[in-house]
Amino acid sequence: MLGVLVGAGTAGGWTWWLRSGSVTAASQAAGAALSINMTTRTGATTAAFGSTTTTTSAETTITAGPEAAMGRLEVICREAWGASSIQGQLVVHRIERLTVHHTAVEVGRASEAPRRMRSYQNFHQESGWPDVAYHYLIDANGHVYEGRPVSARGDTFTEYDPTGHFLVCCDGHFDQQGLPAAQLGSLADVLAWAAVQFGVGPSTIAGHGDFAATTCPGSHVAGLIADRTVQSMVGQRIAAGGVSLSLLCGRAGLDRVAEIEAGRL
Repeated sequence: MLGVLVGAGTAGGWTWWLRSGSVTAASQAAGAALSINMTTRTGATTAAFGSTTTTTSAETTITAGPEAAMGRLEVICREAWGASSIQGQLVVHRIERLTVHHTAVEVGRASEAPRRMRSYQNFHQESGWPDVAYHYLIDANGHVYEGRPVSARGDTFTEYDPTGHFLVCCDGHFDQQGLPAAQLGSLADVLAWAAVQFGVGPSTIAGHGDFAATTCPGSHVAGLIADRTVQSMVGQRIAAGGVSLSLLCGRAGLDRVAEIEAGRL
């Protein structure tokens, strides 16, 4: 069932990605035309925007169109941070907007970030969900972790329907603490990548609390969305050529997690 649900079909002219497959798409976001040509091998996924070709340690080769130089976002894949397998059925959806959450857990030592990702997934699965609720998670030092497949609808304990929402979650309790600069930068990178990847503009960026009776993503993050700081950062990244996304899998991913857990990153 998972093989059918993850990346099943097309929506709005987009072909959903698979771990072993290819994606091509053309889109406009924030007035900047960006082209994508993606080929995936050995379980790693990379999307590129700009005028360069990128090859990752997981043998993923990307060729992009003649645009401005792109930024780069590295994402720790599920296997590397120790995610459990998906339990149960995922619901396929089409992403139409970008929504920010927080974990509402005060961050302790940065070295514990991968363990916290595992704890969030475990809690969500024990609550009856098939996987961690979010598509991407970001720790306090700006490291990005792969969550549930982007082609699958997220989950929520609140009353809003997450169908169509790209869910990115910042680890921390942002009613009680500020958002670190590294975490804010990675949040903008993830959202800039998603805006182009799914053909939705920065104007769709909102917080969980804009759709449900909750303080999530915390007053500090909500304020950065309300005053359009986040949207401005995302727009600037897109205008500069976009953001490429590389999944760190295999040895590259395990090494990155080991460095985080050792307190070196």
